Amino acid sequence: MGAVAVLNLRSLAGGRILRGSQPFGMDTAATAAFLELHGIQAVVDLRSGFERAIVPWQLGNGSGLKNAEPNAAVPNHEVELVENPLDPRTASDGLQSIHTAEDLGELYLGWVRARPDWVAESLRPAARGKRTLIHCSLGKDRTGVVSAMALLATDTERAAVVADYAASTAALPTMLATMAAAWRSAVPEVPEESFSPSLMLLQSPEAAMEYFLDRFGHEFGSAADYLRDAGLSGSELDGLRRR
Repeated sequence: MGAVAVLNLRSLAGGRILRGSQPFGMDTAATAAFLELHGIQAVVDLRSGFERAIVPWQLGNGSGLKNAEPNAAVPNHEVELVENPLDPRTASDGLQSIHTAEDLGELYLGWVRARPDWVAESLRPAARGKRTLIHCSLGKDRTGVVSAMALLATDTERAAVVADYAASTAALPTMLATMAAAWRSAVPEVPEESFSPSLMLLQSPEAAMEYFLDRFGHEFGSAADYLRDAGLSGSELDGLRRR
């Protein structure tokens, strides 16, 4: 398959949150080593069931991962695995219509308009004090939106929010090649051009996040207010801000 790792990995919110890609090529031993190395206490998987079947987490004995529903109590020695899916194919008016950075930003707005519960549940483990990995497939779109909300809720400067989103650009060539190999093996009928870096849907331009932030602020005000309305408590919001 190529790369064997969680790619596009970086931390935010004072290290409480790690953001990254799906676990490319990781077997049970690699999964356990990765979780231990990074001190991960919870994994929030934003992928659809279809995506998870193509690149699954290898749980197995010794992985330390325990499947859990959102809000489920998990013993401290376990790593909580929260499957909180958003299928971009069904949560938008059509991925084929993404041609500009503004289209990409509008896609993100559609997610936060339609699924505030999804945003809140994505951040809840971190808000409750767990060092949390949040990921989707490439770790740039769904993960990018949730990460932006976490950064905004912790009063991060706008320029830093945009820079964090755009940082995925450097990792995209490796990730796209690795993901293409995985998908061609599992779903051979998917055309190769579906993974072309020329597609706006597979890019991470600053202008997309700029567009999202402008319109999010106009529609919802602050991220903290949005997350409070979406179900995070005051103590959970304080937990996101805690260093």
